[in-house]
Amino acid sequence: MKLKIKSFIFIIFIFFIFSCKENYYPKPHGYLRTDFPKKKYRLFDSVFPYTFEIPVYSKVVSDSSKDAEEYWADWQFPKFNATVYLSYKNIKNNLDSYEEDTRELAYKHSVKADAIETKIWENDSAKVYGILYDIKGDVASQIQFYLTDSTQHFVRGAFYFNNVPNKDSLAPALKFLRKDIDRMIQTFKWKDVR
Repeated sequence: MKLKIKSFIFIIFIFFIFSCKENYYPKPHGYLRTDFPKKKYRLFDSVFPYTFEIPVYSKVVSDSSKDAEEYWADWQFPKFNATVYLSYKNIKNNLDSYEEDTRELAYKHSVKADAIETKIWENDSAKVYGILYDIKGDVASQIQFYLTDSTQHFVRGAFYFNNVPNKDSLAPALKFLRKDIDRMIQTFKWKDVR
């Protein structure tokens, strides 16, 4: 009889041990929610030979690096820790080399890129022409472009988040800021072109 009682107690003990166990499932990795500001634009106009509209939550500062040339600028988005680096060149029968340099710099990202899409921009009334490289994937620079009047001026832009690339976590901010870059290109004007 003692054996039956001990066996019964042992079975109940085992039952309680295994019946109270919860299955553990790790929580999926999440990203911080970003509250995006309202879109409102103002004109960036300075001593530079070009103007364009920028959102009020961004600023353009002259590039102060030691290699910077005249009219180079950093278009900064402080809330998003992102920058569009703008470089300016005068064209002296070398437009082809500037265009090729931009293409090569964009395609250097092809090692990590999922795809690179090109979009041609033409605004005949403002004499602004260019190509935008939309680089998909975990790359350092997701957007690169150039704008030119094809005779005198050339501006190259490269967009960077100032942190480690992660296409999933950066996707909402990239989508939001991409509209600002599109607006910049659409409103871009040369000061001395009529």
